[in-house]
Amino acid sequence: MTEPRTVPLRLAALSLSAAVLLTACGGDGEEQSAEDEQESIPSPTLEGGEDQAEGGDSGDDEEGGSAVPDEDEIPDRPASNTTGFSYAESITEPSIFPKSVVSNGRGLAIANNMIYRNSSTLYDTEERELVQELDATLSPADFGVDGYPDEVTGAPVEAVWTEDGEYAYVSQYRFRDYGADAYDDCRNGDAVEPTALFRYSVEEGDWDDFIEVGRVPKYLAVTPDASTLLVSNWCDHDLSVVDAESGETTERIRLNSQPRGIAPMPDNQTVYVTAMYADEIYEVDLETGEAEMFYNQGERPRHLVLSPEGDVLYATFSGSDQIVAFDTETNEVIDSTPTGREPRTMDISADGTALFAANYYDNTISKFDAETLDEIETLPAGEYPIGVTYDELSGTVWVSNYHDGGALMIFDDTVEQ
Repeated sequence: MTEPRTVPLRLAALSLSAAVLLTACGGDGEEQSAEDEQESIPSPTLEGGEDQAEGGDSGDDEEGGSAVPDEDEIPDRPASNTTGFSYAESITEPSIFPKSVVSNGRGLAIANNMIYRNSSTLYDTEERELVQELDATLSPADFGVDGYPDEVTGAPVEAVWTEDGEYAYVSQYRFRDYGADAYDDCRNGDAVEPTALFRYSVEEGDWDDFIEVGRVPKYLAVTPDASTLLVSNWCDHDLSVVDAESGETTERIRLNSQPRGIAPMPDNQTVYVTAMYADEIYEVDLETGEAEMFYNQGERPRHLVLSPEGDVLYATFSGSDQIVAFDTETNEVIDSTPTGREPRTMDISADGTALFAANYYDNTISKFDAETLDEIETLPAGEYPIGVTYDELSGTVWVSNYHDGGALMIFDDTVEQ
């Protein structure tokens, strides 16, 4: 894998690839609906460590992207828990169905359009404009990986950026027409084939790596020292530990059904992971490969974020409609607060003072004080908001909706009180 390189240019608009036609119902469309709806349907839980479940093409772009701004270009702002929060605008063109949206904090966000579009789209967060539309289609052989068809088309789910903002790793829920259909209840068992992460390079403006992981990878994270990628394999009930330089898996750590949220600690050794349908949260030691369950008192823990110092862990519980805060020194509960119906993804402001949670069935986005968990504001957020990201450079919060037309909604977090 190439080392990240700095390019002394700001983002420039790239020509757009042709819009992809909406997939007909009965094939990919059913998979998309099932993937979402089944997050509320518990599936088999592992007991005693045994599995009880049944069995880039970048379009017409002429050149690559450009580097992100330096950190010193990020303006000083009041603490996020002291500012207002208001709707600014929505992005719906070209047609998108984003399951997630993730900012690199320096002016670029990637949205992942899963099965309805099989693409990732990138945006300038200051101008609020599309920069690139990227098909999730590539040839694994181009990256030295054998055993796949000449081309595979992925279903982008989630992304994580490297700290310098130059690379984004994107998990692929399944490959089209490769193995059995993937569903969130893992009904097709071992007939579902493992997939991969695609790595996007800002400099190249294209996918530049293909990294094999497990079956139905969902969330992913990178350790603070950038040495290790962590991927929750939903239908394998485990965590892939990947050497970021080589792209090789060094370990698969057994968890429970179905792992999703991941939060690596500043020590680069300790990682928190949710086992969503087992109603459990684990502390994982990357050195020993041991995973210890420390909390099982809430329903469907989904997403995890850490405070900037790593002393507080926050978890959304989609089945309990709450956020719970944990002391990472003791793993004991500090506080909790009710949310809207079925909180999904959550993010924290760059200064660590505010949390933002997407309430899927309430069609709202909520802002909370990260220290007190007091609700600051709850606003309408379209149809089925599912992904949320805080963009430090622009001081905005982006929310993804991937049903009923699909959209990215943008909220201004710098409003004076």
